[in-house]
Amino acid sequence: MKRVDILKYAKRKYETEAEYPWENFPRYAVLKHENNMKWYGLIMNVPRERLGLKGDGEIDIIDIKTDPYLVDALRNARGYLPAYHMNKEHWISVLLDGSVSKQQVQKLIDSSFDLTK
Repeated sequence: MKRVDILKYAKRKYETEAEYPWENFPRYAVLKHENNMKWYGLIMNVPRERLGLKGDGEIDIIDIKTDPYLVDALRNARGYLPAYHMNKEHWISVLLDGSVSKQQVQKLIDSSFDLTK
């Protein structure tokens, strides 16, 4: 699933317009609840080396809040990393390079949305 697909999904399902709050990071997109302002997703483009990944350049990721038990299970699965710049007990980073299915990313977004209500 790509960045643009996530933004369309969040808009269609939750009527969320992504916010871009950081001038220094113009592509970092925050997905948050309109009523309580809590984040349920953060899409970022991060240098691969900062994530411990091979290769040059940047990769898109999304940080998603999830159940701590699920975080532990996912950390060892392909396409998942400990949360980048978020609480690593409750958040997970998902690589947006096709290694995690669209359906799984959508389920995680839905769960994150519910957890942050």
